[in-house]
Amino acid sequence: MGYQYLINITTQHSARTSTSKLRMNLSAKRTSSSSSVVRFQLSSTNSLIIQIGDISKWFIDGSTDAIVNPANKGMVEDKDVTPKTKIVCAQAIHNAAGLDLLRACKNVPEVLPGVRCPTGEAFITPGFMLPASHVIHTVGPIYNVDSNPAASLASAYRNSLRIAKENNIQYIAFPAISCGVHGYPYDEAATVAISTVKEFQYDFKEVHFVLFASDICDIWLNKSDELLKD
Repeated sequence: MGYQYLINITTQHSARTSTSKLRMNLSAKRTSSSSSVVRFQLSSTNSLIIQIGDISKWFIDGSTDAIVNPANKGMVEDKDVTPKTKIVCAQAIHNAAGLDLLRACKNVPEVLPGVRCPTGEAFITPGFMLPASHVIHTVGPIYNVDSNPAASLASAYRNSLRIAKENNIQYIAFPAISCGVHGYPYDEAATVAISTVKEFQYDFKEVHFVLFASDICDIWLNKSDELLKD
């Protein structure tokens, strides 16, 4: 079960962002809702939506929505990452949210020296200056270091979804956790991500994956076609 850390501070909202155009190849459960997103029906009440874009600009209503931040264990800026990873994931989220988000993360108590969020766990904070109302912070596994990366990655998704449900989040957006500098193979990561989201098919209105490149987006689309068949 993920840890919870919620600070009651008013959030600010901004305009929606447009996303890049996706290659469409529709199936029975897969429908295009616009030129930039693909929707899969998880259940009668919940959709899985996949798109290319900047997750720091994503939001639905500014009150029941949350984005997931792929944090490190200290929940502070990681200097040892590639520029691309910093731009599209954690650093973009922190840049858009403002310094209050960093302060909130630093206020999470350490459970071990330098560790506020162990691998697979999750915390929630306000979104501050982000358009989404909340940020859920989780730590994914380093693929070649973790002894059971699939279990750890599933825990990161599962605990993020659990804490979202506990806080009445109806719309949640994920990046591809651990697929950047942590080296998780895209196909394997997509299998874990989509399979874990299926466990919560009646608990949300929409689960989004906001992905940073067309190659990873194509893998997520194809894996969703495979795993969400009737």
